Amino acid sequence: MTGLVEGISRALAYIEDNITRELDPKEIAAKAFISEFHFRRIFHSLCGYTLGEYIRCRRLSLAGQELSLGESKVIDVAVKYGYDSPDSFAKAFAKFHGISPSAAKEKGRKLQTFMPLKIKLTLEGGTVMEYKIIEKPAFTVMGRKKSFSFETSYQEIPKFWQEHMTLNSKELMGMYGICLGTYGQESFDYIIADNYIPQKGIPEGFITWTVPAGTYAAFPCKGKLPEALQNVNTKIWNEWMPNCKDYRLAGDYDLEVYLDEEYSEIWIPVEMV
Repeated sequence: MTGLVEGISRALAYIEDNITRELDPKEIAAKAFISEFHFRRIFHSLCGYTLGEYIRCRRLSLAGQELSLGESKVIDVAVKYGYDSPDSFAKAFAKFHGISPSAAKEKGRKLQTFMPLKIKLTLEGGTVMEYKIIEKPAFTVMGRKKSFSFETSYQEIPKFWQEHMTLNSKELMGMYGICLGTYGQESFDYIIADNYIPQKGIPEGFITWTVPAGTYAAFPCKGKLPEALQNVNTKIWNEWMPNCKDYRLAGDYDLEVYLDEEYSEIWIPVEMV
């Protein structure tokens, strides 16, 4: 088991040990020795849930088990698992279990169970991922920024590109797509960008951002967009990163570099272990 997988497992154990306390995503990510942004991204890719969804489902599952014993008051269980009011708890509980919290106290009522995750690294055949390590100086880009959730980004970001091509293709060609961490939220910022040319100015509604100098693992994406790029991106976080022993993540961002209609690259900032 590699260091990253061990780290995710430590984070899951920390969540379970502190499930009734207020959980800080940054502290959870620290157990895996990676940033909150990358932890959220890897967690969703490996587990299929956002971090917030996972914690919420575990708490509601445990709350249901506790109420089914018939000895606890609904209000006490609601407070124990982080709900400020009986109404908010009842709504979340009913959505998860299909019955009200008071009904869960009745003998024989069926409840949903959501078991704690355990990360296991399995090998299925031999997948080879092509990549190269490159060094890049700092450079500044200009573009349009919008926030997306980890859960729906594969569906919503292509729509953002379509909107951009319709409204702003003359002002912005779209040389890059840049993912930026948004701390404390289950979302990240995404910028459609070009190289910044100061003498051309900054159009209204656009921003600039400086890409730090550093080392990058560059992965080629060949084929029709966005499918080719999304397939490679999934493999990076599901396969390459958990198995990589020579490099670790560096920086709360990554870049999509568009070179032509059927060839692009994903640049992940890394550093030697």
